Amino acid sequence: MAADFWASSHRKRWLVDRATVRRARAQDLHYVDSPSLDYLAIYFANVITKLGKKLGLRQRVIATATVFFRRFYLKNAYCETDPFLVIAACCYVAAKAEESPVHIKNVIAEARFIFSQDMYNVKDFPTDNSKLAEMEFYLVGDLECDLTVFHPYRTLLTLCKKESEDSATPAEEGEAGELAAATASGNVGVGVGAEDGPRYWGTGEGRLELSTGALQTAWFIINDTYRSDICLLYPPHLIAIAAIYLTFILHTPTRTTITPLLSSPSSTPPQTSESPPTSKPRRSSRNASHSRSTPEKKPQQDPITFLSELTVSLPLIATISQEIISLYTLWDRYKEDAHPEAKLPTSTSNPISLSLPTNSNDVTNDDDETYVTPKQLSLVLQRMREARVMDVSAQSVGVGIQRSAVNKMLERTQAAG
Repeated sequence: MAADFWASSHRKRWLVDRATVRRARAQDLHYVDSPSLDYLAIYFANVITKLGKKLGLRQRVIATATVFFRRFYLKNAYCETDPFLVIAACCYVAAKAEESPVHIKNVIAEARFIFSQDMYNVKDFPTDNSKLAEMEFYLVGDLECDLTVFHPYRTLLTLCKKESEDSATPAEEGEAGELAAATASGNVGVGVGAEDGPRYWGTGEGRLELSTGALQTAWFIINDTYRSDICLLYPPHLIAIAAIYLTFILHTPTRTTITPLLSSPSSTPPQTSESPPTSKPRRSSRNASHSRSTPEKKPQQDPITFLSELTVSLPLIATISQEIISLYTLWDRYKEDAHPEAKLPTSTSNPISLSLPTNSNDVTNDDDETYVTPKQLSLVLQRMREARVMDVSAQSVGVGIQRSAVNKMLERTQAAG
């Protein structure tokens, strides 16, 4: 994997604006509305996570597969492709790219098992290895062979550490464990020896100390961002900082610790010229050596100051945080369980109404809330694809009729001449 994000294809070609995302979904918006596409984004990310866990992939590999899926659908439409075959190909390619390969037969077998469940109801998933291999070819082509993906996990573990570093970080399944293993073995980088490790990776001084629960919360928030297009819109280091910021709000013990710091002034006011520092009395060499051997107690870290001193745009961090909160608001209405089911919000602007026909057993009203389930979204996706096929067929028939009329006019002209 490339070491420089700023010179990578990720930054140069795969960070897009919202207008690009809207253009990519223009074809799908002929059949469903924008909120339905947001639910489908959560739906597909959950499917990728299920398949990845079934294949025994690490979280970083699952995140890479999700990014590949998002990138592929910047150039394609849901209604014109088979997203489930694309999901299998993304997991297969991501495992290769992250050096955790799985056999193509295992991918097909596990994908068929998951996709054939009632909530997805995919009965025609291919059993032939060549179909997935062909899809891999198309996927890599649309990705322009840019398989390098940077994730926010590295920035999180660079900026933060556990309060007690005696054990590995709770996110050792990701890059923390890889970094710890590389440092322990002396292989900290290409062409970097063990003695140069601190200079290469840094000494760790100045990192924000978080509790185990807070660090896990930030890690989970980053996981959740892959349920939307945030990974396409913002650089990974900004997403990581937004996750840290939200951790201060969502993690109750951390919020309790920070709240007094917001209202109390600094405990160590700066010295003025009128009150110069008092000189310390001389001590004997024995006392001096004893005092040097006693480690000084580090001042308590101020998380708010830590964030404010980062050289990033804080309004942009606030924007990303607000988008994550909006994702959680949408996600609250998405229920992965097959039961209970509820009707989707009604849409009158598209040919396919999101108020799917359901019987009385499929609807539940808890405090007047309606829930969205995978089974409903699978039906929406199926109807989108069917409607697209009908539209393409109608266009083909129309072109054929027009050509037939032109040919008849030519025949009459030739006969008259």
